[in-house]
Amino acid sequence: MKIICIGMNYARHIEEFAGETPQNPVFFLKPETALLRNNQPFFYPDFTKNLHYETELVLRIGRIGRSIPEQFAARYISAIGLGIDFTARDMQDECRKRGLPWEIAKGFDCSAPVSPDFILPGDFRDIRDINFHLELNGVTVQEGNSSSLIFPFSRIIAYVSQFITLKIGDLIFTGTPEGVGRVETGYNLKGYIENRLMLDFDVK
Repeated sequence: MKIICIGMNYARHIEEFAGETPQNPVFFLKPETALLRNNQPFFYPDFTKNLHYETELVLRIGRIGRSIPEQFAARYISAIGLGIDFTARDMQDECRKRGLPWEIAKGFDCSAPVSPDFILPGDFRDIRDINFHLELNGVTVQEGNSSSLIFPFSRIIAYVSQFITLKIGDLIFTGTPEGVGRVETGYNLKGYIENRLMLDFDVK
């Protein structure tokens, strides 16, 4: 099982980091050990002093596919959930300054909490118009909608599958909207798709 993460996929998130809009989806991988399931608590790692949350819609792949045509790509989505891409921002910034890969800042253990439940695509009115948001200690800090994706789900699947064969159970984190920020020990995170509570866990 693979965790594939798409970066820089919301225009306003790119703006908040003064980045440039990519011509194609930008992706990186997290190992399976990055998964944090069932709303278990997240333990703040001792190697960072600037941990950020990034809330994302997550696609679960239900079919094996390689070089998938974009017009057929939606057929490969078995369900949609919610996840957090935890990022050790200080470590990522240091790696970028030195021109180094930054998996160390993204792929550490438990850096990818995912919702216990996933929603079938057919249960949405339109998967191109899905609202989601994150509450930090009861305050909404991130809001997004799949209609604002620079690269929509089908484009992501088609592009990634040119390079990496997708398998049943793979997860694709589709990018985060603006509003990313710090978390600290003692914080509670609640994530919603539409009005449905998907994530609810503590940072310890």
